[in-house]
Amino acid sequence: MRKLVGALFAAAALAVLAAGCGGDDGDGTAATGTTSTEGGGSLVVYSGREEEIVAPLFERFEEETGIDVEVRYADSAELAATIAEEGGNSPADVFFAQDPGSLGAVADSLADLPDEILGRVDADFRGGDKWVGTSGRTRVIVYNTDALSEDEVPDSVFDLTDPKWSGKIGIAPTNASFQAFVTAMRLDVGEDRTREWLEGVKANDPKFYEKNTPVVEATTSGEVELGLVNHYYLYLVRAEQGEDTPIENHYLEGDDPGALVTVAGAGVLDGAENQENAERFLEFLLSDEGQRFYTDEAAEAEIPLVDGIEPREGIPSLEELAGAGPDVDFEQFGEELERTLELLNETGYTS
Repeated sequence: MRKLVGALFAAAALAVLAAGCGGDDGDGTAATGTTSTEGGGSLVVYSGREEEIVAPLFERFEEETGIDVEVRYADSAELAATIAEEGGNSPADVFFAQDPGSLGAVADSLADLPDEILGRVDADFRGGDKWVGTSGRTRVIVYNTDALSEDEVPDSVFDLTDPKWSGKIGIAPTNASFQAFVTAMRLDVGEDRTREWLEGVKANDPKFYEKNTPVVEATTSGEVELGLVNHYYLYLVRAEQGEDTPIENHYLEGDDPGALVTVAGAGVLDGAENQENAERFLEFLLSDEGQRFYTDEAAEAEIPLVDGIEPREGIPSLEELAGAGPDVDFEQFGEELERTLELLNETGYTS
């Protein structure tokens, strides 16, 4: 664990540095998909999810439960490092992370979740009994429609090593979602081929950004022609810049690593001072209302994980994405994160 903490703190330092330079039933059970308004008390959440994306969820939870929520926002890897360092003294009740790797890295610090919470989500989108996926996303290649037709966009991330893409690719290498993608590639095709791909793309002089939103914004402006991001960032940028923004998502097919389907997720800290409220928050995230937030309200249009809730029009459902991307086990992401961070450093994506 000590090595992993060191690696996570390295990622955290990069995130902080980049930020400095860049300045990304009625009883409250989950069964009925509603949350009780009875309650009160407090809740401390460490959120690796961006404030602009999830702050409305916290506000809704506070309104419906009377629970006062204190949120600490930071990069998921940074917060995982903090939790590992704090140990049993962490003030956090909930870790709400952008990716499975960060959750898996601190799985030993998380409490077993009750079956009522775990049963809301398919086992493929959980980390054993320790954490549960809260929303889904798929990796895409976002592209500028003024510069490229969809036929010109690569059908595999492995094609991005072609010199014709020199200076035209946008990446957010310190972002947890890109790190999860690289971890999935390592687990799927092996260390050697992943290193070869990273070095090949690096030779094409990609432009690096702190987060996914700036990647999509750079694609929109023509600073780059395409970028590697999660699908929902396109919708965030369109909400800000208009539906006629010249960008589209290109969904990869088959088992290409660039078609990875992954999740954001949450777990309750073992020994959390506000454990009951923490579990109520996870119940809220997995309630029908919490899941419909992503389909009916949120600009980013993530994929709901609970049965019976359909994604927003134009967004593929989990059923449609079944079989897409590499066949990997999310429970391995935590133990593999350290090596992924080392590899990104060795290949010049981080320093």
